[in-house]
Amino acid sequence: MLQSIYNFGKERFIDSRENITSFGFLNNVVPVLMGLYIFINPFPHMTAIKEICFYLAFFLVGALILFKKIKFSFQIPLFIPFCLFVCWVFVGLFFALDKGNSIHDFNAHLLRYIMVYFILINVFSSRKRFMALSRIIIVSSISYCILGISYFYFVLGNSWATRFSYGAAKGLLGYEVSGNSLCALVIFSILLTLSLFKKGTFRHDVLLALCLIPQIVFVFLVQSRGAYIALFLSLIVFLWKSKKILLAVLILLVVITTMSPIKTRIAMDTFVSDYRRTGTMFTILEVVKDFPIMGIGFGNETYGKKVDLKIYNNRVPEKYRLRDNLIVAAPHNILLNILVRTGFVGLALFLSILFVFVRMCWRCARGGEDDFVKKWGFCIFSAFLSFFVIGMFEQMFHHVTELIFYTILAMGSILWRMNDNMRDAVTSGISDR
Repeated sequence: MLQSIYNFGKERFIDSRENITSFGFLNNVVPVLMGLYIFINPFPHMTAIKEICFYLAFFLVGALILFKKIKFSFQIPLFIPFCLFVCWVFVGLFFALDKGNSIHDFNAHLLRYIMVYFILINVFSSRKRFMALSRIIIVSSISYCILGISYFYFVLGNSWATRFSYGAAKGLLGYEVSGNSLCALVIFSILLTLSLFKKGTFRHDVLLALCLIPQIVFVFLVQSRGAYIALFLSLIVFLWKSKKILLAVLILLVVITTMSPIKTRIAMDTFVSDYRRTGTMFTILEVVKDFPIMGIGFGNETYGKKVDLKIYNNRVPEKYRLRDNLIVAAPHNILLNILVRTGFVGLALFLSILFVFVRMCWRCARGGEDDFVKKWGFCIFSAFLSFFVIGMFEQMFHHVTELIFYTILAMGSILWRMNDNMRDAVTSGISDR
């Protein structure tokens, strides 16, 4: 796997030397910058490098478009849903409770990642680059898992029964995002790793199996119910056609679960007694009643800082009412988060993005023109499912998780384009005859 990434970079370097006097050099630099940007995504204390990679790639793509040296297309089914959602959020800026925070997040948490999405689908559009992007994500996830587990359990000396969460963030790992949310990346990487298995490549498959170990261990050490459910469901979808492998994997998961502290977290009585999550949901819905159309504003911090949550919590039925010190200052649910920030119209437009994407993936997975598109279509659909399930339990609107989300959307869109191009080629060939 590392050799593949090295060869990819070497080929880009050779191509750039051959095209040093032309814009071909810039065409080869952009995927390298975006690859580095995605690789360092989960690691904290890398903000400066991330900013340099993103903005340099953005301006290089702009220059290539300006001089017509790159084939850059916006023709994708998600284009219109994206535009409608962006327009609605923009209108909502005028009604936001905290206009400054909403304007900042409109740029930093929406426009930025839509730009990332379109750069990815245009510079990683070939199968070769698609595979390279997959390997970059896998190596990034494995690196973070090994570093995080080693630091938290060996350096800090925590027991194996201790949940890998914010406690791991002291010092080395920072406080950028919780381990619960990062499971979205790890499960995404697990699915990508499984997609790389091939028959008759024993050494290659052994290496991939070794790559799975730290990632699966990470998911269980985090002890997140959302991540566990996401892993379980995504594997069922991904391995549905391989019933024997699916059965073996499910048995393995059950065995690991019985030996892991997570078994107490997923017990039914634990779910039922989680009144804090239920109380938070009811509080959010009370806020929505006062801001049903435009929402409170797109800013991530508006809900916790500009809304008097104590007042809304007091409106909640007494059975689910939270004590003041237990009120959560952020909606830990991706749909409720969008609903309270952008209103019912915004939620409907956001759901249209998800619906169109699911339809694109399903079209590739079920009706792909070749096995490559079908296999990876199932993989990306499963990754999207895992992200969505985790998002129903966690706050996912951080820079790290947003990049994961838009990378999943981009990879699914790349597959859709590949499949569409092959279908057009077949149709054209029939017409010619």
